[in-house]
Amino acid sequence: MLELQNIRKQFNGKTVADGISLQVARGSLLAILGRSGCGKSTLLNIAAGLTAPDGGHVLLDGTDITALPPEKRRISLMFQDYALLPHLTVLQNTAFGLKMRGTAKRQAEEAAEAMLEQVGLSGEGYRRPDTLSGGEQQRVALARALAAEPKLLLLDEPFSSLDTGLRSSLRNLTRAQAGRLNIPAVLVTHDPEEAFLMADRIALMADGRIIQEGSPDELGAHPNSAAAAKLLGCRNVGDTFYLPPDALFPDPAGPACPVLALHRLPGGTRAEIGHPQFGRIEMPLPPGFHGSEIRVGTDTARLVRFQTPPDKPA
Repeated sequence: MLELQNIRKQFNGKTVADGISLQVARGSLLAILGRSGCGKSTLLNIAAGLTAPDGGHVLLDGTDITALPPEKRRISLMFQDYALLPHLTVLQNTAFGLKMRGTAKRQAEEAAEAMLEQVGLSGEGYRRPDTLSGGEQQRVALARALAAEPKLLLLDEPFSSLDTGLRSSLRNLTRAQAGRLNIPAVLVTHDPEEAFLMADRIALMADGRIIQEGSPDELGAHPNSAAAAKLLGCRNVGDTFYLPPDALFPDPAGPACPVLALHRLPGGTRAEIGHPQFGRIEMPLPPGFHGSEIRVGTDTARLVRFQTPPDKPA
């Protein structure tokens, strides 16, 4: 288990971690979701030992590793940059971490070959990085990270430069391999979709603080503030409420709302409407709708009222 206990950090007077405490169980993946500059990558670097906290503790399997250097932590870190060594083959890159730990060459290469098979690159160990596609390079980076038998896997937006299809397959592969090894994993991302697809739990981060934490289902159904809802990519967020677009429907008895804009999407058409109670919001339109006005009903059971002040930490 990874435990961050009351982590605090400032850079040039700016607080990037303000008393953060998080836990990640073995075999579980936590996504830290936040915008650029919120402090999420700093938190990952503190867990990795690349940045020292101003206060607090990092524990791994019950051992305080706060003062340990990175090379003593048995942690693997994956970045957006694959960081493959161009003069080494795929097999040599994959075995690199094990060899640096003093593992015998034959044993390291056997472990590397086994991991390359797990990521779908069996028989490709002879190739050089410059002959690989982006997806293949990231799979080598994943194999290298996991071949070293880490106690913790840290992921700093490693899939953001890949195209949609590759991104999806590598997310699934990474999640499956971390679960197979039964190690905790932490992903930092600005992409709500990535967090929802990969994580068992999500921590929403803003201005150096965790403003909400929970399962994807919990957060999706009940964001606790406008700031949380916006980080999750929710539509129809006001200062005091969140109304899912599919909680709105055509209703002859409902208020008449002007249609302000139309958005034609693969799954159907959405309209921006002017609602007398909720202001400018979005709703799905029925097939074949034409007109400049629509009467709208609301499933009020789906309406989320925020308990915290708008855009303030919970």
